[in-house]
Amino acid sequence: MSDLSFTLADPLKEANEPSSAVARFGPETPLLMDCGVVLEHWQIAYQTYGALNESRSNAVLVCHALTGDQHVASRNPITGKGGWWTAMIGPGKPIDTERFFVICANVIGGCTGTTGPASTNPETGKPWGLSFPMVTIRDMVRAQRHLIDSLGIDSLFCAAGGSMGGMQVLQWAASYPERVFCALPLATGAKHSAQNIAFHEVGRQAVMADPDWRGGRYLEEGTRPSKGLSVARMGAHITYLSEPALHRKFGRRLQDREAPTFSFDADFQVESYLRHQGVSFVERFDANSYLYVTRAMDYFDLAADHDGVLAKAFAGTKTRFCVASFTSDWLFPTADSRAIVHALNAAGASVSFVELESDKGHDAFLLEEPNLFATTRGFLGAAARARGI
Repeated sequence: MSDLSFTLADPLKEANEPSSAVARFGPETPLLMDCGVVLEHWQIAYQTYGALNESRSNAVLVCHALTGDQHVASRNPITGKGGWWTAMIGPGKPIDTERFFVICANVIGGCTGTTGPASTNPETGKPWGLSFPMVTIRDMVRAQRHLIDSLGIDSLFCAAGGSMGGMQVLQWAASYPERVFCALPLATGAKHSAQNIAFHEVGRQAVMADPDWRGGRYLEEGTRPSKGLSVARMGAHITYLSEPALHRKFGRRLQDREAPTFSFDADFQVESYLRHQGVSFVERFDANSYLYVTRAMDYFDLAADHDGVLAKAFAGTKTRFCVASFTSDWLFPTADSRAIVHALNAAGASVSFVELESDKGHDAFLLEEPNLFATTRGFLGAAARARGI
């Protein structure tokens, strides 16, 4: 039964005044960004679940993927839908909020309350738009570190996340190894492949080709590049699924008709599905944020930051790792995870690895996957005992 008393939030308002908790920082805590810009006034929106224990040793930072947000295990105020990882996080679930204090923050460059291109630039009083500095995965992690500091947490029990979230997990382990007891990077890679960069570029060009994008100034001019962003989402969504999953779900079945219309209408169910995904996405996500966050993923190359040797990124680490991939994930195939594991082995790190059998594609890490749940529960349980939680 729907909750008729729930009022959906205005996404434009959420960009500056989120419904969730928010930590605001001033010149005393500037955000130093890889592009050389210093943000002196910035904020990071976040949600927490569970309770921080007396020794502050049970914090789990969950890092979200490209189009995720801080509402990992609670209702999204813009869409009214449940959190994006409620299958994994909650009381008695693999990331058990009766045992762990879970934190999830919107990334820098995002659009649900953390400073990004849809936020108001305090110097101009207008949306940042394309004047917002370019963002990297390391910038996202730096911002999260400030948040963790503000919460009085010296060391995370775990950093966990899939896809772009997994990139942040790896960056946390490389940048602040003494502050991460264990790490759970899922369905991810230590760099973005040429194929992945290519898909992102198609999406960005779709956004920028929309006449309502207005050179990135659409918020000032009262338009929205909905068609371009929708097409970008449709293309990207295909990469999150596998061919068997698409075939099982849709096959060549027609949408509410007995025969083709001999037109460009959505004759097939899969076409209707993708159009729905595109329209739904536009309602909750900012187009410029999509440009910035996809670019951050493209720039990510952890080995390049360490003389081209990935193992150097983890030299001397005492962090425990569990790396997981999925057999049908062609966006971040198992070879990407094996490269991470080989580097961790070369660095002498404690690492376990599992390739999970699934035909659900890249998005399998977000879905009901009993073997992933068992892996997560087992890894976190053993690490928690070692930490005395």
